[in-house]
Amino acid sequence: MAENGDELAETGGSGGSYRVLARKYRPRSFDDLIGQEPMVRTLTNAFEANRIAQAWMLTGVRGVGKTTTARILARALNYETETIHQPTIHMVEPGIHDQAIMEGRHVDVVEMDAASHTGIDDIREIIAQVRYRPVSARYKVYIIDEVHMLSTQAFNGLLKTLEEPPEHVKFVFATTEIRKVPITVLSRCQRFDLRRVDPATMMSHLTRVLGSEKIEAEEGALRLIARASEGSVRDALSLTDQAIAHGAGHVSAQTVRDMLGLADRARVVDLFELLMKGDGAGALREFAEQYQAGADPVVVLTDLADFSHLVTSLRFVPETAGDASLSPDEVERGRDFAARLSVRTLSEVWQMLLKAIEEARSAASPRQAAEMALIRIAYAADLPSPDELVKLLREGGGQLAALGGAPGGQPRLPGNGAPGGSAVDARGSLGPNGSGPGGAPTMQLRSIQGGGLSLAARMAAPAPDAQPARVGAVDADPLSMPASLRDLAKLAGEKRDSLMKTRIRRYLRLVRIEPGRLEIQPAEGAPVSFAGDLAKRLFDWTGLRWVVTVAPSGGSETLEEVEAARRAQLIREAEADPDVAAILAAMPGAKVREVRLRSEPETPPEPEPAEPLDDFVGDGGLPEQYDVGEPDLGMGGADDDIAFDASLEPGDDDDDD
Repeated sequence: MAENGDELAETGGSGGSYRVLARKYRPRSFDDLIGQEPMVRTLTNAFEANRIAQAWMLTGVRGVGKTTTARILARALNYETETIHQPTIHMVEPGIHDQAIMEGRHVDVVEMDAASHTGIDDIREIIAQVRYRPVSARYKVYIIDEVHMLSTQAFNGLLKTLEEPPEHVKFVFATTEIRKVPITVLSRCQRFDLRRVDPATMMSHLTRVLGSEKIEAEEGALRLIARASEGSVRDALSLTDQAIAHGAGHVSAQTVRDMLGLADRARVVDLFELLMKGDGAGALREFAEQYQAGADPVVVLTDLADFSHLVTSLRFVPETAGDASLSPDEVERGRDFAARLSVRTLSEVWQMLLKAIEEARSAASPRQAAEMALIRIAYAADLPSPDELVKLLREGGGQLAALGGAPGGQPRLPGNGAPGGSAVDARGSLGPNGSGPGGAPTMQLRSIQGGGLSLAARMAAPAPDAQPARVGAVDADPLSMPASLRDLAKLAGEKRDSLMKTRIRRYLRLVRIEPGRLEIQPAEGAPVSFAGDLAKRLFDWTGLRWVVTVAPSGGSETLEEVEAARRAQLIREAEADPDVAAILAAMPGAKVREVRLRSEPETPPEPEPAEPLDDFVGDGGLPEQYDVGEPDLGMGGADDDIAFDASLEPGDDDDDD
């Protein structure tokens, strides 16, 4: 991982034995490390300010350079030449102890693998040795790899020495499982998180290594290796070593694909497009060709999931296109899918692919599991989303009949959009093999509420026995549903509910109406329970459950406002007439009160019901309670029917008969 060919060549082994690239090009100084600039900057400042810690904790994924960094730290602590006699990060020329330290054989630099030395006895040995000064170097350095493997007793035994080590002792720990390290140990160390190497840096490094080896490599091959390494330099160099042997000295993209069992990324995108079209047969043929070419079924499903993630990322983070591991064709086609596929569709495909990967890994035949997963995804691509299905069913008879319904008034979803084309019924039944008219797969773009377009193939599938699902009561007739504000008032009149008719005319500002759903903006003075009462009345009148929502704005004028405006306009026009104006001028105080057109029938005005008090009237518009006093019952008050004469006493009657 050196910066130039001369330094890289220096790291080669002596003699004729071959050394793998991961060992041959191992960094020997901080200048050779790639992708770890924050850590290098921190250590450089600490060494220059003579603020060197007593212990470091290095964490990161495999192959990013934890052990190598630990050895470089040990070299920097003990760096010594004829002119330099202090710790330094800038190791320009080889030092006295450098070779032995980098090869792991220096007596004062002790490397211990905690995976095989986990007990308290191993830690006791370290504790017993730290009291002695180094033999030849400046510091005695203990490098403990995979430190999270130590037992609880071992960690506890190390704590005191780690907190107050002798001035000539330094500790460097490395681990891939930082969460398994006790917090008491972490608090005594300076922690550095080594990052994954990004694809662009990785490709640049591989190009330098292959240039030093005088081996030609295609850019596509380096891109595949950088992606497969997942940020691990050691994995990338190991794969490069393998690709060189596989391709007999030439690293090509096809060589890397054959070696890793990968499918061509362009063909993966083709397979993704076939799935989004709902072309199950075409997807199976494409998968079979990739399988015959050596692609692993699990890898193919994983690549499909990666591409689904890429499309979603391009939709929300367009800067993802700058990833060096992506080919221009992937970026271009990914952007196209991101513009046309809805987030709901991408999420569903992602979930199905994750489940398919698990099934393929555990199945006796991964190929069969992958094929069944592809069929499942292709079939699901044809189905409307739950929101779309509910919306189409609610709009139901009227709207779907206009688009072309089944005999008997049974609604069907539109097919490929062509006149007379086949259709899918309201339950989402699909044609055989997902094929359209003539057996050819079709691809239709349908609008998705909430953004974007999703791909769907609406294939042929007549279903004469399919009954459209309905929301609410069984007797709901979509053709008789009110479709306007006047229809609502007319329906209230037909049901002889004069109170609700008056409220509709006076308080209802209509925002939107469709079968089963009504959005209103109540006018000023409307009862608080107006929306709830209206929903209950509509259910009683139509047999359909209605959802009445209240909007803050956007409502139309009420019927009374419309009629008042029309009446005022007619009066203004009448007053502007010359004959009427002459009559008004001749009769002071006269004015036009009403205008009737000859074409309109003369209807007597309806008596307007009194608006009851909300706290006095029940649901049926009748009083719920009467407060009655004693005088109203004739208890203790004067009797209106009997007049009592006090002058008439018993015995005073003169009539003895």
